[in-house]
Amino acid sequence: MATPYTPQITGQGPKAQIQRLGGHLAGMVMPNIGAFIAWGLITALFIPTGWLPNKEFGALVDPTINVLLPVLIGYTGGRMVHGQRGAVVGAVATIGVVVGAGIPMFLGAMVMGPLTAYVLKLVDGYIQDRTKPGFEMLVDNFTAGIIGGAAAVFGNWGIKPIVTHVTDVAGNGVEWLIHHHLLPLASVLVEPAKVLFLNNAVNHGVLGPLGVAEAAKHGKSIMFMIESNPGPGLGVLAAYLLFGPRTLRPSVPAAMVIQFLGGIHEIYFPYILMKPRLILATMAGGAAGIGTFMVTGAGLVATPSPGSIFAYAAETPRGGYFGVFLGILIAAGVSFAVGSVLLGFGRFNGDDESEAEAEAAPETTDGEATAAQTMTDETKTDEAPAPETAPHGA
Repeated sequence: MATPYTPQITGQGPKAQIQRLGGHLAGMVMPNIGAFIAWGLITALFIPTGWLPNKEFGALVDPTINVLLPVLIGYTGGRMVHGQRGAVVGAVATIGVVVGAGIPMFLGAMVMGPLTAYVLKLVDGYIQDRTKPGFEMLVDNFTAGIIGGAAAVFGNWGIKPIVTHVTDVAGNGVEWLIHHHLLPLASVLVEPAKVLFLNNAVNHGVLGPLGVAEAAKHGKSIMFMIESNPGPGLGVLAAYLLFGPRTLRPSVPAAMVIQFLGGIHEIYFPYILMKPRLILATMAGGAAGIGTFMVTGAGLVATPSPGSIFAYAAETPRGGYFGVFLGILIAAGVSFAVGSVLLGFGRFNGDDESEAEAEAAPETTDGEATAAQTMTDETKTDEAPAPETAPHGA
């Protein structure tokens, strides 16, 4: 379904189905971008490596990313399917996958929110005409409570282990590539994992520990830059700004500032979800950036969290700025070039189809109006002689 944040996808082919799915996922995230920005600002300011370290304020970071943001996504997904009632049960169901997970459960929220709301929608449709007058509120509350509670238990028992396993598989794949000296190919796994909001799990669960061990020996590590490089995201957003759907272009400059300067990479994930083929652009940009880091011997002394250009500058060892900034620049350039090609330099952004439909609508309306007018005229022509042929004495 289209939302105020996502364009309408037309067609029924596999490509349109994938784009429609991406649009649904993006529609759960885009209305909550303000919450992501709030979390990013708190993170950038108050974590131990932030600009204004504060232990008390920094305690807001983990509950926000692990609980609040997934619940908001589940709430929004439920609302898209079944209005306010769907939103409530979607939020309740999301708690089931969030509690005890230890990682941000965005993917679990995207599953449980809409799914639980859809089940409630089916139940509401079944009992609506079977509920006796006066019992509507009682039945509505209990059906929502029972379905929401059951979905929370099911999510905790069934969905949470699956998402955790997917996260572990992605992390193990990245670790395998690293140990087999295929580091640039890590982007093939890292970039899709990022778009599914597994970025923190991959970065802090796999790459971070490896980077810490390497930095302890050599004083720097490339592992800190594999996932956190802001270049690929910047390149995709730049391609969107110039060649993306016109309805989305006004939102891109702010997203570029938040992503590149603020380090909140989650801001560009919905843009890729709306055009899934653009994941190839971030994969190419990420691989190019990692290759550049390897050639120049670049590395950071610690994890740049959040992954902004300022954090990169702060974590770069003395004398290592050239390789670090060159890798970011090349990653952004490659991502922009590939993204522009995938968007057809504006030809494949979906605007042409929308314009064609808009042009066809008036033509259909005019045609219908002309046909109606013709029928009216013919009716008048047929009926006009009647008064003249009628007998005067009647």
